[in-house]
Amino acid sequence: MEQLNKIELRGIVGSVRVQSFNDASVARISLVTSLAYKDKDGAPVIEETWHSISAWEGREIQNLDKIKVGSKLYVCGRIRNQRFTGNDGVDRSVNEVMAKRLFLIEDEESLSCQM
Repeated sequence: MEQLNKIELRGIVGSVRVQSFNDASVARISLVTSLAYKDKDGAPVIEETWHSISAWEGREIQNLDKIKVGSKLYVCGRIRNQRFTGNDGVDRSVNEVMAKRLFLIEDEESLSCQM
């Protein structure tokens, strides 16, 4: 059986921090996605989900400095689970999206994910 770890997200940037390591840059981005629906009583509900994104600048990811808070962003990548022990000694687990492709959304028709 073939294994698949692929995620596509379109959302709004909540925060972005770009750091440089030697000749490479990495962006740590928080991205919010939302789903609107009506509950059983007909009241509108907006469900928001926050995602942690890591994007290394390279062939398919460029111009990380153009990403700003409030930008609409398309991300294609894979999910990675990080486990660590916090400063308080408690074991923690975090899901992170490792971006393979990343675009500022201007024309949504041209977006697709090729892994």
